[in-house]
Amino acid sequence: MEIDLPEVIAEVKAAFERYEQALVSNDVAVLGELFRNDPRTLRYGIGENLYGYEAISGFRAGRSPVGLNRRTAKTVISSYGRDTAVASTLFYRDTAPGKVGRQMQTWIRFPEGWRVVAAHVSIIDEPKEAV
Repeated sequence: MEIDLPEVIAEVKAAFERYEQALVSNDVAVLGELFRNDPRTLRYGIGENLYGYEAISGFRAGRSPVGLNRRTAKTVISSYGRDTAVASTLFYRDTAPGKVGRQMQTWIRFPEGWRVVAAHVSIIDEPKEAV
């Protein structure tokens, strides 16, 4: 198996960056496009467990657009073969000082393009740096 092929990493990075832009601008149409339209797609969020594309779409449609701005850090994208990748990132919001968010997405290449099939988001107290 070929791991971390540069062209695959570049494609998933572009899809991930498109997702991030859609997230902070509350572009529900693009967010919907980037998640696989399938009942097996899931998203574990900070306060919700969403099973299936319909549940994820409903959550996005009802979500307030206020306070979505965030900064990402330590983003890691790894690919496995030409059609599977995982994107992991930390994120910070000014509205949540002392907290760090963690996000992981599994991306699969389908005929229509790269799509998220599983996502997990959590927030924790920001760890203290080791001395």
